[in-house]
Amino acid sequence: VDRTRLNKRTAEALVKAGAFDAIERNRAALVASIDRAFEFAQACEANAHQGGLFDEGDDHGSSTQEPDLVRVLPWGVKERLTLEKTAVGFYLSGHLFDEVEREVRQFVKRRLDELMDSREPQLLVGVVSELRMINVQRGRLALFKLDDKSQVIEASADEGLYNAHKQLLRDDELVVVMARAQPDRFSGGLRLQVQQVWDLTQARCRFGKYLRVEVNGQAPDIARVVREHPVRTEVSEQGELNRGLGVRLHVLREGAQAELQLGDAARFYPSDAALASWMAQAHNGQARIVYD
Repeated sequence: VDRTRLNKRTAEALVKAGAFDAIERNRAALVASIDRAFEFAQACEANAHQGGLFDEGDDHGSSTQEPDLVRVLPWGVKERLTLEKTAVGFYLSGHLFDEVEREVRQFVKRRLDELMDSREPQLLVGVVSELRMINVQRGRLALFKLDDKSQVIEASADEGLYNAHKQLLRDDELVVVMARAQPDRFSGGLRLQVQQVWDLTQARCRFGKYLRVEVNGQAPDIARVVREHPVRTEVSEQGELNRGLGVRLHVLREGAQAELQLGDAARFYPSDAALASWMAQAHNGQARIVYD
């Protein structure tokens, strides 16, 4: 490809859109290697114009040796899809729900396609899209769609709930909600009236029992994890609440094993970064939240 017709920015957009997935699935590595690829192309072009009488069939030295890709970790599902949407305007290779489905189904059992018309609130989860505000008699109402891959359903949140959680109720954000299903006279199906909202980390605090960490040999640096990811204090109608999770160490030794319940001093705030830190120190990366 003529380098005057394809610049680095265009190449990066093509990578993010998945145009080179057939060559390499790790898009992060491809983006990190763009400079290296253009330098290689420039070297090949220069060598192509330096052919002499005695170098027929010569590869012109090591400068034309195809370079390796830069070694970097692949993007997570959310980052990959977000960049994909930025490049082409929509998701092509997956769904934002894919990355968290296995975890959230441990405590949100009901899928949206299994929703029932009930007066009782139901615990549900999905990705927000098409958020908009409308004026109603009692103020303003937030309308949005909730999508868990099984179905997309219309949902609403009153102005007070939206204002309290506007950082969560945004397009492409995953939310766990407590909502009441009611008939939708326009579609003939059901719609949701949302009463409570959590992001995934808050839901881990609310519905998780503890973090189970496998240990075999060196003990994890518990103090560092707790220091970097301390419990968070929230003010509610019930007063101040400390949000966090406790930890149990599943200790493995040759011919024996034991489970140790750590005290409140080991409680931490279970963000994705905190869980990654625990997994990096756990035996075979085995650190998971127990919900049941």
